[in-house]
Amino acid sequence: MPPTPGGYPAAPPMGMPAGGVDLRRGLSTTLVALFGVALPALIFLFVGRSGQYSVIGDMLDAVEGKSVSITEQDLDDADDLFTTAQVIYSLLTVAIAVVWVIWFRRLRLNAEVFAPGQHRFSSGWAAGSWFTPVVNFWFPKQIANDIWRASSPQGPHAVSRGLLNGWWVTWIVALITNAIGGIRYNLLRGKVEGDGYAPSPSEAKSDIESLHSILAFDMFAIVIFMAAAVLALLLVRQITAMQEQRASLPPQMGGPAPYGMPAPNPYGAPAPGPGSYGAPQMPPTPPPGQPGQQYPPYGQG
Repeated sequence: MPPTPGGYPAAPPMGMPAGGVDLRRGLSTTLVALFGVALPALIFLFVGRSGQYSVIGDMLDAVEGKSVSITEQDLDDADDLFTTAQVIYSLLTVAIAVVWVIWFRRLRLNAEVFAPGQHRFSSGWAAGSWFTPVVNFWFPKQIANDIWRASSPQGPHAVSRGLLNGWWVTWIVALITNAIGGIRYNLLRGKVEGDGYAPSPSEAKSDIESLHSILAFDMFAIVIFMAAAVLALLLVRQITAMQEQRASLPPQMGGPAPYGMPAPNPYGAPAPGPGSYGAPQMPPTPPPGQPGQQYPPYGQG
């Protein structure tokens, strides 16, 4: 049945592509489940790291002359626990990365239907940007910004990116802190466990103190990863709901716009009223007493 003039067409059946939009929830549901499993895996990783931190702390107490019973077996056991946790989390990370890239590319394809010709990067970049060195620190976020804006049921000018920005900042900080902590830890452990290592008492104490602080720093990075996982889970749920709502609204009119320019009649403008179906639409007028606000077109922000 054709839509009534001025009204919205019926929402497409759940799980069925409609007008080029794929609303199937399989990938998003899988991601939510994987992030749900990743949280206890991160807690296990944190416990493993804290075990190493505790053992190194005991070693530091022994060096300072305190009565502490610590053996090499204690250190080996702590290392084995952390290695087990690291293997489990690494396998989960690989699974999340594969599903995430496929899901993110689908979001980009859906967003092209919502706002054709108004994206900075192609759907290929939506997948490849995550694995391209250097640019993977900002290309995915720019693509996500365009997807988020295009998927907003209220229109591109009324979208809030608080959740998206919070997740991205948390994710980048977690990656950087984890990389720094891991490099420092491996270098120092290599030095301490290397052949010919015969430090003076003061040097041995300094190395143990450095190792202790590095482990504390790495535990902090794991906590940030936990926060990033929670925000990612919420992000998946939010953008999935946004695209489902957006797909139930009328398609964008006016066709593709040139790069960096707004569409002639962007979605989010008032729906045509009775008797004016197909007539040109005008953008919303700012409230009286407030200056008109200029919003950035797709391709910015």
